Amino acid sequence: MTLRLVMGWVFFYAGIDKLLAGDWSAQGYLMGAASREGSLFPGLWETMAQNYVGLIDPLNMWGLTLVGLALIVGAAVRWSAFWGSVIMLFYYLSGYPLENSLLIDSHVVYIALLFGIGAFGAGRILGVDEYLERTAVVENNPWLRYVLG
Repeated sequence: MTLRLVMGWVFFYAGIDKLLAGDWSAQGYLMGAASREGSLFPGLWETMAQNYVGLIDPLNMWGLTLVGLALIVGAAVRWSAFWGSVIMLFYYLSGYPLENSLLIDSHVVYIALLFGIGAFGAGRILGVDEYLERTAVVENNPWLRYVLG
Protein backbone atom coordinates (compact mmCIF):
# COMPACT_ATOMS: atom_id res chain seq x y z
CA MET A 1 0.00 0.00 0.00
CA THR A 2 2.81 2.41 0.83
CA LEU A 3 4.39 1.96 -2.58
CA ARG A 4 1.01 2.56 -4.24
CA LEU A 5 0.58 5.79 -2.28
CA VAL A 6 4.10 6.99 -3.01
CA MET A 7 3.81 6.31 -6.73
CA GLY A 8 0.36 7.88 -6.70
CA TRP A 9 1.73 11.04 -5.17
CA VAL A 10 4.59 11.22 -7.69
CA PHE A 11 2.13 11.06 -10.58
CA PHE A 12 -0.53 13.26 -9.01
CA TYR A 13 1.90 16.03 -8.08
CA ALA A 14 3.55 16.01 -11.52
CA GLY A 15 0.15 16.30 -13.19
CA ILE A 16 -1.50 18.83 -10.89
CA ASP A 17 1.60 21.02 -11.01
CA LYS A 18 1.32 21.18 -14.80
CA LEU A 19 -2.45 21.78 -14.67
CA LEU A 20 -2.15 24.63 -12.18
CA ALA A 21 0.74 26.27 -14.04
CA GLY A 22 -1.70 27.43 -16.69
CA ASP A 23 0.90 27.95 -19.41
CA TRP A 24 2.70 24.60 -19.29
CA SER A 25 3.38 22.85 -22.60
CA ALA A 26 5.31 19.76 -23.66
CA GLN A 27 6.36 21.42 -26.90
CA GLY A 28 9.79 22.57 -25.69
CA TYR A 29 10.57 19.18 -24.16
CA LEU A 30 9.51 17.35 -27.33
CA MET A 31 11.56 19.66 -29.58
CA GLY A 32 14.52 19.10 -27.27
CA ALA A 33 14.04 15.34 -27.56
CA ALA A 34 13.88 15.66 -31.35
CA SER A 35 17.09 17.67 -31.62
CA ARG A 36 19.16 15.73 -29.04
CA GLU A 37 22.12 13.93 -30.62
CA GLY A 38 21.53 10.19 -30.45
CA SER A 39 17.79 10.65 -29.84
CA LEU A 40 15.50 7.75 -30.58
CA PHE A 41 12.64 8.55 -32.97
CA PRO A 42 13.49 12.25 -33.47
CA GLY A 43 10.88 12.54 -36.22
CA LEU A 44 8.14 11.29 -33.88
CA TRP A 45 8.97 13.85 -31.17
CA GLU A 46 9.15 16.69 -33.71
CA THR A 47 5.82 15.68 -35.26
CA MET A 48 4.21 15.49 -31.83
CA ALA A 49 5.60 18.92 -30.90
CA GLN A 50 4.56 20.63 -34.11
CA ASN A 51 1.25 18.98 -34.95
CA TYR A 52 -0.19 17.32 -31.87
CA VAL A 53 0.82 19.43 -28.88
CA GLY A 54 -2.83 20.45 -28.47
CA LEU A 55 -3.58 16.79 -27.78
CA ILE A 56 -0.34 15.86 -26.01
CA ASP A 57 -0.55 18.60 -23.36
CA PRO A 58 -3.96 17.67 -21.91
CA LEU A 59 -3.23 13.93 -22.21
CA ASN A 60 -0.01 14.42 -20.28
CA MET A 61 -1.40 16.74 -17.59
CA TRP A 62 -4.66 14.87 -17.03
CA GLY A 63 -3.08 11.45 -17.49
CA LEU A 64 -0.52 12.08 -14.77
CA THR A 65 -3.11 13.62 -12.45
CA LEU A 66 -5.72 10.89 -12.87
CA VAL A 67 -3.27 8.00 -12.70
CA GLY A 68 -1.90 9.50 -9.49
CA LEU A 69 -5.33 10.04 -8.00
CA ALA A 70 -6.44 6.51 -8.88
CA LEU A 71 -3.33 5.04 -7.26
CA ILE A 72 -3.78 7.14 -4.13
CA VAL A 73 -7.39 6.08 -3.58
CA GLY A 74 -6.82 2.55 -4.88
CA ALA A 75 -9.38 2.68 -7.70
CA ALA A 76 -8.86 0.73 -10.95
CA VAL A 77 -5.25 0.20 -9.93
CA ARG A 78 -4.34 -2.25 -12.68
CA TRP A 79 -5.79 0.04 -15.36
CA SER A 80 -4.03 3.07 -13.86
CA ALA A 81 -0.74 1.25 -13.43
CA PHE A 82 -0.83 0.19 -17.07
CA TRP A 83 -1.42 3.74 -18.34
CA GLY A 84 1.15 5.13 -15.92
CA SER A 85 3.64 2.69 -17.43
CA VAL A 86 2.76 3.88 -20.94
CA ILE A 87 3.41 7.48 -19.88
CA MET A 88 6.76 6.49 -18.35
CA LEU A 89 7.70 4.56 -21.50
CA PHE A 90 7.19 7.71 -23.59
CA TYR A 91 9.31 9.72 -21.13
CA TYR A 92 12.00 7.05 -21.22
CA LEU A 93 12.16 6.86 -25.01
CA SER A 94 12.12 10.64 -25.42
CA GLY A 95 14.98 11.02 -22.93
CA TYR A 96 17.51 9.05 -24.94
CA PRO A 97 20.43 9.04 -24.75
CA LEU A 98 20.38 8.76 -20.98
CA GLU A 99 22.61 11.11 -19.02
CA ASN A 100 23.45 8.91 -16.03
CA SER A 101 23.10 5.37 -17.32
CA LEU A 102 23.59 3.19 -20.32
CA LEU A 103 20.17 1.48 -20.34
CA ILE A 104 18.19 1.82 -17.10
CA ASP A 105 16.97 5.07 -15.55
CA SER A 106 14.24 6.10 -13.12
CA HIS A 107 11.53 5.74 -15.76
CA VAL A 108 12.29 2.03 -16.12
CA VAL A 109 12.18 1.68 -12.33
CA TYR A 110 8.77 3.40 -12.31
CA ILE A 111 7.52 1.03 -15.03
CA ALA A 112 8.67 -2.00 -13.04
CA LEU A 113 7.09 -0.67 -9.84
CA LEU A 114 3.80 0.08 -11.60
CA PHE A 115 3.63 -3.40 -13.10
CA GLY A 116 4.31 -4.82 -9.64
CA ILE A 117 1.56 -2.70 -8.10
CA GLY A 118 -0.88 -3.86 -10.76
CA ALA A 119 0.13 -7.52 -10.57
CA PHE A 120 -0.11 -7.57 -6.80
CA GLY A 121 -3.58 -6.04 -6.84
CA ALA A 122 -2.55 -3.25 -4.51
CA GLY A 123 -5.93 -1.51 -4.79
CA ARG A 124 -7.44 -4.24 -2.63
CA ILE A 125 -5.31 -3.20 0.33
CA LEU A 126 -6.99 -0.18 1.92
CA GLY A 127 -8.25 0.91 -1.47
CA VAL A 128 -11.52 1.43 -3.28
CA ASP A 129 -10.98 -1.66 -5.46
CA GLU A 130 -11.71 -3.92 -2.48
CA TYR A 131 -15.17 -2.36 -2.19
CA LEU A 132 -15.77 -2.24 -5.95
CA GLU A 133 -15.06 -5.94 -6.40
CA ARG A 134 -17.94 -6.75 -4.05
CA THR A 135 -20.49 -4.74 -6.02
CA ALA A 136 -23.10 -6.40 -8.23
CA VAL A 137 -21.70 -4.69 -11.34
CA VAL A 138 -18.31 -6.37 -10.96
CA GLU A 139 -19.75 -9.69 -9.81
CA ASN A 140 -21.98 -9.78 -12.90
CA ASN A 141 -19.11 -8.72 -15.19
CA PRO A 142 -16.01 -10.66 -14.03
CA TRP A 143 -13.87 -9.08 -16.76
CA LEU A 144 -14.00 -5.83 -14.76
CA ARG A 145 -11.71 -7.46 -12.19
CA TYR A 146 -8.89 -7.14 -14.73
CA VAL A 147 -8.90 -3.35 -14.44
CA LEU A 148 -9.39 -3.35 -10.69
CA GLY A 149 -6.85 -4.55 -8.19
